Amino acid sequence: MLKYIIPLLLFIILAVFLGLGLKLNPNDIPSPFINKPAPEFSAPKLNAPEQTLTHADLKGQVWLFNVWASWCVSCRAEHPILNQFAKQYAVVIIGLNYKDEPEDAKTWLKTLGNPYNVSIMDTDGRIGIDYGVYGVPETFVIDKKGLIRYKHTGPVSADDVQKIFLPLIAKLEAES
Repeated sequence: MLKYIIPLLLFIILAVFLGLGLKLNPNDIPSPFINKPAPEFSAPKLNAPEQTLTHADLKGQVWLFNVWASWCVSCRAEHPILNQFAKQYAVVIIGLNYKDEPEDAKTWLKTLGNPYNVSIMDTDGRIGIDYGVYGVPETFVIDKKGLIRYKHTGPVSADDVQKIFLPLIAKLEAES
């Protein structure tokens, strides 16, 4: 009798853990960077490679850091949302063109629209590594002090803009 009960109990325990796991959102990947200083960078601008943008250039303002690539299917899905978001002028949006060919990235933005105030190149992926990027797209909200306040993994949806980004940006803008 015991030889039947033990496997049954193990099966029930595994089924419970599986059921709990299926309810988790795979986009909710915790970031150790939340409320920590955003990693510093200096990178060439996509449309003006002779010029660089640094982390210090953005201090004193709230900004979004969107990691994207022309080869990324999910980036294409979120791109119209970012274009609409940019039209609201709610926040500075900086693009990090991740492990991409500059000409492919420029063509992509010319074809699909450019939501970024500035897009910088990360051809070797070093900046992405510093930010703990798992894959593209990922979007970070950075406050006036240069602290990462939110990380969004996966494509941004219109619902995310309304329910997460706009309220958080308003809150951060109100902070001194």
